[in-house]
Amino acid sequence: DSDLSMRTLSTPSPALIFPPNSPGFQNGRGSSTSSSSVTGETVAMVHSPPPTRLTHPLIRLASKHQKEQANIDRLPDHSMIQIFSFLPTNQLCRCARVCRRWYNLAWDPRLWRTIRLTGETINVDRALKVLTRRLCQDTPNVCLMLETVIVSGCRRLTDRGLYTIAQCCPELRRLEVSGCYNISNEAVFDVVSLCPNLEHLDVSGCSKVTCISLTREASIKLSPLHGKQISIRYLDMTDCFVLEDEGLHTIAAHCTQLTHLYLRRCVRITDEGLRYLMIYCMSIKELSVSDCRFVSDFGMREIAKLESRLRYLSIAHCGRITDVGIRYIAKYCSKLRYLNARGCEGITDHGVEYLAKNCTKLKSLDIGKCPLVSDTGLEFLALNCFNLKRLSLKSCESITGQGLQIVAANCFDLQMLNVQDCDVSVDALRFVKRHCKRCIIEHTNPAFF
Repeated sequence: DSDLSMRTLSTPSPALIFPPNSPGFQNGRGSSTSSSSVTGETVAMVHSPPPTRLTHPLIRLASKHQKEQANIDRLPDHSMIQIFSFLPTNQLCRCARVCRRWYNLAWDPRLWRTIRLTGETINVDRALKVLTRRLCQDTPNVCLMLETVIVSGCRRLTDRGLYTIAQCCPELRRLEVSGCYNISNEAVFDVVSLCPNLEHLDVSGCSKVTCISLTREASIKLSPLHGKQISIRYLDMTDCFVLEDEGLHTIAAHCTQLTHLYLRRCVRITDEGLRYLMIYCMSIKELSVSDCRFVSDFGMREIAKLESRLRYLSIAHCGRITDVGIRYIAKYCSKLRYLNARGCEGITDHGVEYLAKNCTKLKSLDIGKCPLVSDTGLEFLALNCFNLKRLSLKSCESITGQGLQIVAANCFDLQMLNVQDCDVSVDALRFVKRHCKRCIIEHTNPAFF
């Protein structure tokens, strides 16, 4: 026990996760002699291991007369660890303060493959520093078990916090920092350089991130890397408004193993950026360029080079895309399963016809707000795409009940149909319900329920 106490000198307090004025810290609960608080922020604190006797108010103690063991303490260690595995980081820290046995179980390495922190007021940099320091006690300066860090929505996360992760967690495989707009390219560089196994990176909403590479200087960012590449396969850069074609060129050159790339609302991306992407990243299965208003049919020609590898494509609200771009995709990407073309007003029945005849394995299609698509286009879909499960026709002015009946009579596996703001009769909706019994219909007709 003495040796164990020397190796586990302290445990992070739940105050790492919740501010002192949160409900969990009222009425004196969660406070201790070593705790401290500052108005408006969460401060990292450490505590000595709790005594052996159960003292937490939420644990049912045996009465003084009976002195029986609590029911939960009769569970074997492996069962307790299994229960603890369902707890988030903050609750796991609380459990570590109950008693010595819980302390030892809560810090079992198997429970610390993931750190998940959320909240705008958390002092994330300090919390990450204390947690990684505790996890590095058995292997000084290196945390070998931590594979996933999720700190989404923590606006107080800075480059310092990411640098802590990069320095201490070489086995990191997944990092999500969506909505943390204070981090920069330098912090991302530290992570991808020092965590060679990183495969999943989510920097959505990080408006300062414009590049992901293995070189710091812009002048040498496309220099030969002597075979060294970033192993990222999943990259989400949604709402990275400052990302431009040059930055996308750099990302593509350094992240050649990409299979999932999301560039939603990266409004400065053009067809030229997509051309760079197709030079290096030919393994992409899922791609989103929704709301990239400068992407046109020429960009679709570049994306079509992915051929049968492409399974998911979102081009929603790309107003410059017409039937010509859809023909490129349909001709070469025959294994496409998901297409979101909502708001592409240049798409007509001819584009839908070519898509239906060439991408017969299509399972999900969104052509809402495409006013030039009519019942004729739906007939082509119904006669070719029998595996269709999700179909959105929201605000399609030319759609009528006749087109819906043709779809329902042929696509029996339909599970979701969106006909909001469409002029369809109640009889047509009832026909769909009879033929597609598992289908959920989203509509705006008050007479149908």
